[in-house]
Amino acid sequence: MPKAKLDSAFALTAACEAGKKKTDYWDTITSGFVLEVRSTGGKTYYLRYFDQNHRQRQHKIGGHADISFDQARKAAKRLRSEVVLGGDPSGVKEEKRAIPTYASLAEQHLADAKTYQRSYDTTEMYMRRHIVPRWGKLRLDEISQQDIAKWLAEKADSGLAPATVEKIRVLFSRSFELGSRWKIAGAETNPVRGISRPKFSNARERFLTTAEAVRLHKAVEASVNPQLRNIVGLLLLTGARVSELLQAQWRHVDLVRRAWLIPTSKTGKPRYVPLSQAAIDIIEQLPTFKDCPWLVPNPETLKPFVTLKRAWDTARTAAGLPDLRIHDLRHSAASFMINAGVDLFAVGKVLGHADHKSTMRYSHLANDTLLAAVEAGAAKMKGAGAHGF
Repeated sequence: MPKAKLDSAFALTAACEAGKKKTDYWDTITSGFVLEVRSTGGKTYYLRYFDQNHRQRQHKIGGHADISFDQARKAAKRLRSEVVLGGDPSGVKEEKRAIPTYASLAEQHLADAKTYQRSYDTTEMYMRRHIVPRWGKLRLDEISQQDIAKWLAEKADSGLAPATVEKIRVLFSRSFELGSRWKIAGAETNPVRGISRPKFSNARERFLTTAEAVRLHKAVEASVNPQLRNIVGLLLLTGARVSELLQAQWRHVDLVRRAWLIPTSKTGKPRYVPLSQAAIDIIEQLPTFKDCPWLVPNPETLKPFVTLKRAWDTARTAAGLPDLRIHDLRHSAASFMINAGVDLFAVGKVLGHADHKSTMRYSHLANDTLLAAVEAGAAKMKGAGAHGF
């Protein structure tokens, strides 16, 4: 992008740089005034500028052989003045220029999500890593359903988990739904809506056996993180989500009533988790810190743990359970309750399921309990003299 003080003499003698098809000479006096010199010998004057959407545009002023240099410079100054005053010499309609880019909508979307969304960090991460890099510079009316469908297919082919691709699709669609609600130009139609969603099962069933639970217990006892054994123990005994336990405060625990209040759960409603004697035993021996309200804080920061990844990875590897996620402890708590004869309804209440369908994923684990039920029924009928069945 060579710069030069353009004048009639320079325009007459300017040549294209060797090995290039064209060379653009930018004027050092009038901003955006350009002389394009082609290898064929042709020369053209342009004004290049950024519109109000921060996209570079150019307006052809005329060919070197068709107008004089003075005419070209005068036109460039006039067009430049138009740009400074908010005009667009390229002829783009005003309503087009008023349509924001997706980056602008994404910023508003995130600002809205931050006011209420507990998983805001995840939403921000998907926006920053996936959606904005591809679509941020485009105006909303330039984003087509066909292009989105192709992009999502490429995401799936790149090795991203189907559930991750689906989260990206839902989040992208949500942006346009919000844009439509806020009456943002260009968001009247949602180009994501209507894109077929590939069928996949995101259900993952991993339950600890009693022997595995013993191995895990030994591994967390040896962890360099002194709170890991308490966290894992309480997760297995309560079926709580790890985020709920890390945010738990002493004022929410009532050892007399044997109940732990979770003020805001995933369903958005508060719930009480009953505490077994084993859970109470762990809570009673938890370390306490002056002026620290958290139940299981990081001893170094006296704040909730940001992550347990390193300590958890070390412990599960030591226990020979490399595929075990910390969320699987919640599933395992349900498994142990069901195999102890607790009915699915009660398990769902303990876990805080708002929909019975969430609890039904554990129904196959109740086989021993169900067999005991039918055997008891059969014995009852036999005792009543129902030998003919």
